[in-house]
Amino acid sequence: MAVLYIIGTPIGNLGDMSFRAVETLKQVDVVACEDTRRTLKLLSHFGIRVKLISCRARNEAHAAEKLIGILNEGQTLAYTSDAGTPAVSDPGAVLVRYAVEAGHQVIPIPGPSAFASLVSVAGGMDKNVIFEGFLSPKPGRRRSRLQALLNTESAFVLYESPFRILKLLEDLVEFDNERYVCVGREMTKFHEEYLRGSAAEVLSMLAEKNEQLGEFSVFVSGNKAK
Repeated sequence: MAVLYIIGTPIGNLGDMSFRAVETLKQVDVVACEDTRRTLKLLSHFGIRVKLISCRARNEAHAAEKLIGILNEGQTLAYTSDAGTPAVSDPGAVLVRYAVEAGHQVIPIPGPSAFASLVSVAGGMDKNVIFEGFLSPKPGRRRSRLQALLNTESAFVLYESPFRILKLLEDLVEFDNERYVCVGREMTKFHEEYLRGSAAEVLSMLAEKNEQLGEFSVFVSGNKAK
């Protein structure tokens, strides 16, 4: 039985890389990753040289079969996504399932997560938080799913691109502007910032910037009226 390590990597600041993650990457035989170019930069920063194999969303099932072959040979394998924790709105789940079904051990090496990071600083008082990730880019599906999330009693976290963040906030204003919202932009990076308030207030703050740059994570409080 071989071992597959699922390794969380920094979402921006390389200083967030754990000592255990670095040591594990130094010791494995192969590193599978979402983007070999990005992972190569990460490994080079820590002086790590190891064989890399691509395993991204579009080829995950096919690549996973090849990676299971590596595990079957008794080699140790690590998997990293571009940033954050694999299988949390990133590839990785298919590989994990295949490895488990093949009888191999899968071990997490905990690390950064945009979801956990945002919840920790949002100041929400909700007991339950739903992780939704990216909504559909199609307006009808996006609005329908957003309305369904708002109808629950739970808070929820979304990821959004700079091209749709204003539209998302506009939809929140239309559907329920009473919710508390916290938007994290470029978390752990140089231009890191957090905007808090109602959807309308946060929308106004972002609209004043003229352009929306970076990656966004959005926390929306639960429906306290329920």
